[in-house]
Amino acid sequence: MRMFILLAAALSVGATHAADAVVGRTKANAACAVCHGPNGMSMMPNAPHLAGQPAIYLVEQLKNYRSGKRPHEVMGVIAKPLTDAEIEDLAAWYSSLQISVQAP
Repeated sequence: MRMFILLAAALSVGATHAADAVVGRTKANAACAVCHGPNGMSMMPNAPHLAGQPAIYLVEQLKNYRSGKRPHEVMGVIAKPLTDAEIEDLAAWYSSLQISVQAP
């Protein structure tokens, strides 16, 4: 019985993360895609790729931009109105994207 409860809890966390990623994708398409690309692969040489970044890193950086702790002219404006929930959703979306690297 205990194993069933643990499995159900793990599945619900996965489902919640997936739902957050869907919401985050909508927000990303509206606010982030111009510079960071529709799938988190940068469209501009001075904007980083976000696809595959750890959620914890993305949350921390967005909160730093929002507070001004990490100053950036554009990102400060973009992050300022974001709620904690929106930041979590964006992080869930970008961290859910899988990337691969091939050596030359």
